[in-house]
Amino acid sequence: MKRTIRTTALTVGALIAALALEAGPAQADATAPRIDLRVLVVSDGGPATDAIAAELDTAGTPYTTVDLTRSDRPTIDAAFLADTVDGRPRARFQAVVLPNDNPFAAGSAEMSALAAYEKTYAIPQVDAYTYARPQAGLQVPAYGGYSGSVDGVGAQVTAAGRAGPFGYLNGAVPFEDNSPTVGESYAYLATPAPGADFTPYVQAPIPGTTKQGSLVGEYRHDGRRELVVTFVYNQYQQQFRLLARGIVEWMTGGVHLGASRNYFAVHVDDVFAADDRWDTQLNCTPGDVDCTNGAGTPSPIRMTAADVDHATAWQSSHRFTLDLVYNGAGSVDQREDNNGADHLADKLIADRNRFRWVNHTYTHAFLGCEQNVTAVPWTCATGSDGGTKWVSRSTIDYEIATNRAWGRAAGLPLDDDELVTGEHSGLKLLPQQPTDNPNLALALADNGVTWLASDNSRDPRQRTVGPATTVARYPMNVFYNAGKAAEQVDEYNWLYTSRAQGGSGICEDNPATTTCLPAPLDTASGYGDYIVPLETRIALGHVLSNDPKPHFIHQSNLAEDRIAYPVLDGVLDGYGALFADDTPVVNLRMKDIGVELRRRAAWQSAVEAGQVTAYRIGDTVTVQGPDGTAVPATLPAGTTTAGTAFGTAYAGARSGWTASSGNALTFTLPSAAAAAPAAGTERTAAATAPAPRTTTPAGVTRQVPYTPDS
Repeated sequence: MKRTIRTTALTVGALIAALALEAGPAQADATAPRIDLRVLVVSDGGPATDAIAAELDTAGTPYTTVDLTRSDRPTIDAAFLADTVDGRPRARFQAVVLPNDNPFAAGSAEMSALAAYEKTYAIPQVDAYTYARPQAGLQVPAYGGYSGSVDGVGAQVTAAGRAGPFGYLNGAVPFEDNSPTVGESYAYLATPAPGADFTPYVQAPIPGTTKQGSLVGEYRHDGRRELVVTFVYNQYQQQFRLLARGIVEWMTGGVHLGASRNYFAVHVDDVFAADDRWDTQLNCTPGDVDCTNGAGTPSPIRMTAADVDHATAWQSSHRFTLDLVYNGAGSVDQREDNNGADHLADKLIADRNRFRWVNHTYTHAFLGCEQNVTAVPWTCATGSDGGTKWVSRSTIDYEIATNRAWGRAAGLPLDDDELVTGEHSGLKLLPQQPTDNPNLALALADNGVTWLASDNSRDPRQRTVGPATTVARYPMNVFYNAGKAAEQVDEYNWLYTSRAQGGSGICEDNPATTTCLPAPLDTASGYGDYIVPLETRIALGHVLSNDPKPHFIHQSNLAEDRIAYPVLDGVLDGYGALFADDTPVVNLRMKDIGVELRRRAAWQSAVEAGQVTAYRIGDTVTVQGPDGTAVPATLPAGTTTAGTAFGTAYAGARSGWTASSGNALTFTLPSAAAAAPAAGTERTAAATAPAPRTTTPAGVTRQVPYTPDS
């Protein structure tokens, strides 16, 4: 969503007259200013401004970056900030994000220009990470405050914060403490300066006292408003992810392009089939391609009817729906081997309307190249001409169509346009298969498939394959070949420890591996103590990042020890403890996720190409974009468009997509949102003193700990 400015904007002399306007409620008349719906992000290259920019990017909120480290950057002056359009004064930015309360040199004309601009047009300013000092409305930490690590601290949203921009939170804002050896968070905790009009929104205890120090608060002075943040963060940290929505809502007054939700979807692959089991002695999976020359004896893992009862009860208690990704041949084989009996299938079919269902092909066949499995790792078989031998179009067609027919006969509620191939096969798979099977697109067209799952760890970007568009899925590190916690830990130890410790040595061979262990986990406790918290943190991080991509596990993980549930409980119960009821997890099926991702991509392209115009005059918001590009927006409750209520309720606001024919869209804000917030009139703080340098620990410049998707 960003546009990085490298050349100075045109100077418009009419700004001089505009700056003489008095601040106050905007009225829809000829003198009311036009406020463009774009944010100015002034960056010093630090992680805090980068994090806010990332939040704007993800939501689809347009912004312009001025990089203070670049010698060719534009000068921030009156002409850069405002001009006149059609005889009406225009503020080119609805909000300003600075790296701190004053990143410029003493006596800076740029800071003076920003202050005048903010006062004239009632433009709010976010101090992304600043020192606590009177110029920011706070006491310096030496006066009864604190400077230092806040790893693991339990911060809280204040009553004012919950009544204001952070009302979507239940109250707790836990700070991460993922590594005992890496500093991850640093803060300046302080109380408001004497006489300052300062309202804390998020606080934490000041060590050694009974007082609370502000971490996020609003400072009103000299006709201006600042959101003062006194802790440092990066875009991945949970504490920022929890507060990011509120930061954006505060600085835009709840009126901005872009929309954000917290999504979670879980696909359960291989339903009706059985999954091969990890052999703790051979360190491979008998029956699968990682056991050379058919070593070992397969010991399949398959759900039971009791596991289905557990799944439906779990769904009801969490108000959540699993997507069951099924292979019909698994039930056919079970009935053939058991005199026609398949209690699992009988139970699942009886409860079919409790779940969503997705075609996973009939036998879970590999649909890419023909595999040569005589060695580990396998290779693509080649013909006499040396070319790759591909699984045929007819074979792929059989796998899709037969499984669909089996599901229809069983009464499964299907969407025929969705497909998950076995192991995401048919799509490119490095290093063995660098291109898609050319027969895959043809078979997808034969069967009307328009949404095709891909593996986010190797094919994350949405792309087209014939008539289909991919939907990348996050693999959870809960292994398909483990039904018991001890098996999961044994395989985890094998994969992620050194050869000297009895492991595979993958971490020695590939130092970029992100899940390496310093020592093997205890097979009795390692799953609950280490793997579950890590996988929960990773998945919850996706949920808090406006990321709709689904996660996938396997039916084996709902069987035997039911090892998936502790992770799923951790995500959903953890989420429920953090967020208010009006901000629920959004649980979409695969095709709807695909539509969301595709709309975002089209919107991002339009914004980056400069094809979107959006502004507010008084209580009217006008947006114009390319024909066929839906417009995302977040607006206050009570907003209407074309006489009907806008969007859907989420996190105390209304948000959603509005179809565009290329003509201007207009949104009418409720009267309570028409006037800009009144600014304080308390004593002026010196704006010319640059903020002191702040501390940024190593853990803020990179994710801690490294995770499989980092």
